[in-house]
Amino acid sequence: MSAPATGSEPADVLIVGGGVAGLTAATFTARAGLDTLVVDADESILARNAHLENVPGFPGGINARRFLDLLAEQAEENDVRRETGRVTGVERSGSDTEAFDISAVGNDDETRTYRADAVVAASWSDASYLDGLGVETRDAGSKTYVVVDDLGRTDVDGVYAAGRLTEKYHQAVVAAGHGAEVGLTVVHDSEIPYYHDWVTPEGYFTDRGREVPPGCEEIDAAERERRDADARERIREAFAGPHPEPQRTHPSLVDDELGRLDE
Repeated sequence: MSAPATGSEPADVLIVGGGVAGLTAATFTARAGLDTLVVDADESILARNAHLENVPGFPGGINARRFLDLLAEQAEENDVRRETGRVTGVERSGSDTEAFDISAVGNDDETRTYRADAVVAASWSDASYLDGLGVETRDAGSKTYVVVDDLGRTDVDGVYAAGRLTEKYHQAVVAAGHGAEVGLTVVHDSEIPYYHDWVTPEGYFTDRGREVPPGCEEIDAAERERRDADARERIREAFAGPHPEPQRTHPSLVDDELGRLDE
């Protein structure tokens, strides 16, 4: 039995699952100014991929574990908080607000509780933690999918779902795109004024007598060159050598909980 809860940690948005959909959604909500927490228990199934292909911008493909590392790095640099734990339940807080209380069990079997104004389910393939809310789901064989509208909203206000859990195609780029869309839906439904995070050349808006819209940014030539140089250097560093971790396979095939191959 798990230990008693140790307290409640607040967030604007809590995202269940740290795979492609979850981390992408988190990056978008955090960039819009929403305090975002990702709670994740398992390594993404994408890590088992021997070589990730069909991702725009990578004509030769990319190591799947490196791709996940870069997604996590990007999320964290945009102030996304991440914690390890298996979410076991989500319920209304019972207060006058519309917030949710989320319970999660860590690797040490200690239960932590979180409070958030919005919850995004981006785990695969378990969604049983939503049962207490009565979120509509659809069973298909051994899988359970969360039913959402065209923008990722469930039938419970404040609860969203993204990625494979919503029966999207099993492709990394599809998961990323849907995660971004759902993240922006959360932003749209919040009280945060937000246009989109478009970085433009200096004067793009202001030289036309317009204010820079919320979320947008104008930068001068020096800042543009600095960011471009930084981006090139970081890509060089990221791809300077092979990924240091072993290739993964299905855990049932090897004596390792993550499916790591002995290379």
